[in-house]
Amino acid sequence: MITVLGAGAVVFSVYRCSVSQLGAPFLILLLVGLLASSQHSIPLPRGRGRVSIRHAFVLLAMLLVGGDAAVLFAASSTLCLSLSQNRPRMVAIANACLGALTTFVIVWAIRLNFGMAAEPGHSIGLLKFLAVLGIAGLVQSLVSATQIILNDAYVIKEPRWRKWGAVGLWTSLIHFTGAVVAGVTSSLVHAIGNTASFVMASISAIALVTYWNYRKNLPTTQAVQDEIGSGGKDTSERFRSAFDNAAIGMALVTPEGRWLQVNQSLCKLLGYSERELMALDYLRVLHPNDLRPALANFKHLMRGQIPSCQMEKRYINKAGQEVWALWSASLAQDAHGRTPNLIFQIQDITDRKEAEERLHHDAFHDALTGLPNRALFADHVKLAIARLQRRKDHTFAVLYIDLDRFKVVNDSLGHLGGDQLLVGIARRLEYCLRPGDTIARMGGDEFTVLLEDIGDGSDVPIVADRIQKELSAPFSLSGREVFTTVSIGIALSTEEYELPQDVLRDADTAMYRAKSLGKARYEIFDTGMHSEAIKLLQLETDLRRAIERDEFIVVYQPIMSLDTGLLRGFEALVRWRHPERGLIAPADFIPIAEETGMIVQIGEWVLREACRQMRVWCDTFPSEPKTFMCVNLSVKQFSQPDLIEKVAAILKETGLAATSLKLEITESAVMENVETATKLLEQLQTLGVQLAMDDFGTGYSSLSNLHRFPINTLKIDRSFITRMAENNENAEIVRTISGLAQNLGMDVVAEGVETREQLDLLRSLGCQYGQGYYFSKPLDHQAAEAFICETYSPPVLLLESMTVAPRALRESLR
Repeated sequence: MITVLGAGAVVFSVYRCSVSQLGAPFLILLLVGLLASSQHSIPLPRGRGRVSIRHAFVLLAMLLVGGDAAVLFAASSTLCLSLSQNRPRMVAIANACLGALTTFVIVWAIRLNFGMAAEPGHSIGLLKFLAVLGIAGLVQSLVSATQIILNDAYVIKEPRWRKWGAVGLWTSLIHFTGAVVAGVTSSLVHAIGNTASFVMASISAIALVTYWNYRKNLPTTQAVQDEIGSGGKDTSERFRSAFDNAAIGMALVTPEGRWLQVNQSLCKLLGYSERELMALDYLRVLHPNDLRPALANFKHLMRGQIPSCQMEKRYINKAGQEVWALWSASLAQDAHGRTPNLIFQIQDITDRKEAEERLHHDAFHDALTGLPNRALFADHVKLAIARLQRRKDHTFAVLYIDLDRFKVVNDSLGHLGGDQLLVGIARRLEYCLRPGDTIARMGGDEFTVLLEDIGDGSDVPIVADRIQKELSAPFSLSGREVFTTVSIGIALSTEEYELPQDVLRDADTAMYRAKSLGKARYEIFDTGMHSEAIKLLQLETDLRRAIERDEFIVVYQPIMSLDTGLLRGFEALVRWRHPERGLIAPADFIPIAEETGMIVQIGEWVLREACRQMRVWCDTFPSEPKTFMCVNLSVKQFSQPDLIEKVAAILKETGLAATSLKLEITESAVMENVETATKLLEQLQTLGVQLAMDDFGTGYSSLSNLHRFPINTLKIDRSFITRMAENNENAEIVRTISGLAQNLGMDVVAEGVETREQLDLLRSLGCQYGQGYYFSKPLDHQAAEAFICETYSPPVLLLESMTVAPRALRESLR
């Protein structure tokens, strides 16, 4: 718009201007004005900008050659100065139009107020003359101040009124002074005549040009010393060579952000040719997000608050791509200490920044799935807690997800297959959740989800169901279909949460509750779970100390012959006599011992104690056939590489005959690795130890492999015995196991015999041995000795002295 108006002002002035107004005086004044303006400008305080003295020559032209000629003078002088400063052509034209429009406004403001009295050849009073100068100075100062503020490339974070107050004051002072000088000069010209004045002006112009060339070529003392020290080489040539051939980008820039000089390294960095780059200003290639800090540094430099500055920032190259650079800037003055321009050094650090970004990403993301990791997830939960503390309605929930039986996939398909499954789960979680939800991999087969803005939390179980449904669909891994389920623990936000670790702890606790209740389900955390978790933690701590403090005891449950009613052996069972909680049942501490690995140490202690006690009884109560001691081996014990050596060492240490020891192994422990288990069982048999398969029929189906194992005894799980009378199928299972054992040369022990009805049924099904509360509860070593004495008394006395269950057994055998 300004360009159009300015062009219109030029055309209108050309139409009104006479040829005589554009004669020699006009051209001489234009030449002198250009020479003076190109060499001198007046700096504003604190580096806020510079004001050209061209405006005073424009006003002088108006007073000497007329207003219309002054408009053309302003346009032509501004255009020539802009082009000489390497401004882009369109910028130069726009500046020329602005100068013409400003002068046009001044001329016609004066004409509308004073008529043509201010034009050359007309007389005007002193007061009107001063008013003319005042109007011209006012308009010029307003336009100049506005232009400086709009072009301010370095003053930021400062209220606009403060800019106007500082810049406007100084530009007004400068322009009013220029107007007075123009007025005085025009009066002198009129006093001595045009011809003499323009001759003097020409002579002055020639003298000024000569003087400026002399000053320009006058070397400073240091430059002379440099020339002497370098053998007379020109310092500026050496600087130019170093500038052009520098390995990093270098540039000389005006305070307004115009390029004065650039080298090839900078052109290469930004992807522009030198001509293209010079046509732009510095701010055009700077990343918008880095504009404010860069301008702040400009401000400090131009005000002299710092000698130099350095920062990392982004540029936009010709292709529109971001280029990271280390930018250094300092003030650079010309040979005469004028024009404080800026010298830039710009070094490409894009590769380094990309490497840093990769490292930062890797530090907070899982390498396998690309999901956020534990650290980043905890940070998001921390922010959610902070938002909840500010806004009570900003509720959230954390879901802790653990894959069920992931170890089976790893063991069967290898770690590559396991990794593929984890990646597939990550992608499905992303698919079935909202874009704003945070999904993270905590490590191993554990994932977490942060749900925000959940209202009253009623939708959280729906999300958990959706996750379970999505993840229950088959995965295709290396050409195989793999099914998996997940257990999910949910922790809903409360105002008591202060740390993300507390939320994760509670969600993890709920997840383990879901696993303990059968897996493939979700559980929502409540305070009772936390109390139970604390109790379990305390129990684990006490369990570790129990081994050191010898708090475990062994009790012995008799194993009876169903045919003769005689004692055939004992099963050694461990109990924990806690100093504060009393006797703790195995079901309460054996799972913890299994999970922590303490079961190996406990099992070894039980084995040694049972063997020692059995050796005492064998010596005290010799019998034929000999009684035996059954000791359970846990899965972890059975997988120990030194199991054979430990069993042999304990037998040797206690002096117990190997045939008096029967080791019980669960069916699942044997079936985890059939080949390895078979070799291990054969090595135990070589020692002379008897072997029993415990809880037969409840684990993996081992019927096809049973004949391969060197097993002496099958123990039928109590779950079949307790329901034999109610369910004929269970009775048939017991009959089948008994028949299978007889065909393979094995004997059978029924566990959990509690009634006479069960006893009669077991005898009819061909079961040889039994144990349970019908015969006796587990006994300590003293009560067990009494039971042995009672059982091995002479037959007549035996019938009189047996306890209730053995007596009932005797009566049933008559």
